[in-house]
Amino acid sequence: MFRDRPSRPALGAWRCRRGFTLLEVVVALAVGALVVLVAERLFTSVADASHRLAVARTTLDRTENARRWLAAALGSVEVDAPSGQSFEGHADRATFTTWLRTSGGWWAPVRLTIGLSDGRLVAAPVPGNTLVLADSVTSVGLDYLLAPRADSPWAWEWVSGVSAPLAVRVRVTKGAMADTLLFVIGERG
Repeated sequence: MFRDRPSRPALGAWRCRRGFTLLEVVVALAVGALVVLVAERLFTSVADASHRLAVARTTLDRTENARRWLAAALGSVEVDAPSGQSFEGHADRATFTTWLRTSGGWWAPVRLTIGLSDGRLVAAPVPGNTLVLADSVTSVGLDYLLAPRADSPWAWEWVSGVSAPLAVRVRVTKGAMADTLLFVIGERG
């Protein structure tokens, strides 16, 4: 007797299967994991860049606010201050009387010292709280303009007990970086 051999499925029958092979599932998972990894690194780098930008913006705002405050303080120096309250300028600090806005909104004369303290450029009113103008400062140098001429020399100290210099040049060094700021002293007469 002849037995029928089981017939083989036709070539097209193999293509009509339902589901995925294990290899296809593994490849799909690997591609999905790669996409997730790239997206995570992209979002992390964007978040880090955003944080660095926020820190840089805060630092720049603080620096510009300090410069504006210094310009206002030196621009309001009481040039004809009474005896004992005159402008005293040294190579590393300056002490003077200036008009500053109070917390109540009015202007009042304040005796102020600007200089280096514990690695920071500070403005110390007497009496009052110290205002930090710059952090991580390695040195501060001040020069004083003697006369309003193009070739006028700058002095390292201001010793006149009668008047104030025409301008103050402040050199602030932070590590290897140096910044030079020029402030004109308030109006005369």
